[in-house]
Amino acid sequence: MFARRLSIQRIDATGAAHPCPIAQIDNFAMRNFTNDAIFDDTLPLADGALEAGFRVPLDRLHSAMEDWFRRKGYLRPEERLQVAEVAEQS
Repeated sequence: MFARRLSIQRIDATGAAHPCPIAQIDNFAMRNFTNDAIFDDTLPLADGALEAGFRVPLDRLHSAMEDWFRRKGYLRPEERLQVAEVAEQS
């Protein structure tokens, strides 16, 4: 079910990437477990890491997560969120 590993990074005004704290990722995931079924296939793993199923569209996850982080005050106006699939290492 959780077939993809995603990187969740906060990009600051200088362009530097910082892993989002697991507490913030978990806050988003728990909120969406009750409100939007498309995000049911997500599992926070660690700072900057989230696993997701294939039915979770990355563009929709990115916009919903960035919106949620802004409303909660986790992102400043000059910051942005980066959500990317991490390539499997063999």
